[in-house]
Amino acid sequence: MKNKTYWILAILTISAISIAYGYTKFIRPDQTLTAMDCAETANTSDTSLFKPTIENKNKPAANKTPKGMVWIPGGEFSMGSNVSDESLCSIKGVTKDAAPIHQVYVDGFYMDHTEVTNEQFEAFVKATGYKTLAEIKPTHEEYPDAPVENLVAGSAVFTPTSAHVNLNNYMQWWTYVQGADWRHPEGAGSSIIGREKYPVVQVSYDDAAAYAKWAGKRLPTEAEWEFAARGGKSGQLYAWGNTLKPKGKFQANIYQGHFPVEKGDTGEDGYIGIAPTAQFEPNPYGLYDIGGNVWEWTNDWYTADYYSVISEKDKVARNPQGPESSYDPGEPNLPKKVQRGGSFLCTDQYCTRYMVGTRGKGDYKSPANHIGFRCVQ
Repeated sequence: MKNKTYWILAILTISAISIAYGYTKFIRPDQTLTAMDCAETANTSDTSLFKPTIENKNKPAANKTPKGMVWIPGGEFSMGSNVSDESLCSIKGVTKDAAPIHQVYVDGFYMDHTEVTNEQFEAFVKATGYKTLAEIKPTHEEYPDAPVENLVAGSAVFTPTSAHVNLNNYMQWWTYVQGADWRHPEGAGSSIIGREKYPVVQVSYDDAAAYAKWAGKRLPTEAEWEFAARGGKSGQLYAWGNTLKPKGKFQANIYQGHFPVEKGDTGEDGYIGIAPTAQFEPNPYGLYDIGGNVWEWTNDWYTADYYSVISEKDKVARNPQGPESSYDPGEPNLPKKVQRGGSFLCTDQYCTRYMVGTRGKGDYKSPANHIGFRCVQ
């Protein structure tokens, strides 16, 4: 089936997979970089580019806070990243879509304190009968050149390699799997039974937006997401500070070990693969898993130069909503939404987009088993 569905992987692009992997490090087969080979703190430029966050003072009564949400006060902050490397192993210059650092103001809002879970999404499906994109069989009209037998419902699943590989082609460790959907994240043989508190995955942008509308919420803008993730702090490398492992302890579910090799994840953070929500300390606003575990959809279209467009000297962008349309120079014909936070597959060897000011991007029609979301109101 893997060979049969390779074409559909290419057609659907699974750009949701390449979001954080749009820039890759070429590693020789005899090179096996690990966390021990890398500096603990990524290279940064002048930290004075970040100004202090000015939070709004208004705060609603505690009894007005919706269940499962926390109040984010909003205010003015410095948005973006001055990290010069994509990863702790120093892939130079590839976070330029998160530059320049610029001043942004957002109004206050409520935000889900965790990513939306399987049990929450199941309640939505039971109430509405909704079918996600991964559950719908592709049609001949959509893909007229595809053999009929290859038009099967499914989605992308991380598939570790049997040996070390050059990290120059993400299709080496992703497979389009028939039957993979939110109920069966890794395919027909998998299940969410016993994973009620895990974040729902295998949801496209439209699936996430549909849930949010049903719940009386919406998806956050990219600016709202970053303000919330920073927790009132300014210029920190991670949502929890400037050190990857304060006091030697991991603060997020990310990948340790040899990526993307079978049994390569050592689970030093306590988890191999996806983790239940809220297993690590929350950020100062009470948000769990704002870095790592699963990528989170935002409402903004992605363009590589958006920060340059809205950045004006001595001016503050107020409640930016993102560009009107998407444009990624690497895949100009594929509309993408911004994703944030990184996932359990982010590694110091390849992708450290759990760094709080950095950006991800993904085809809004491409779900995968490391992509979820949380809502705002």
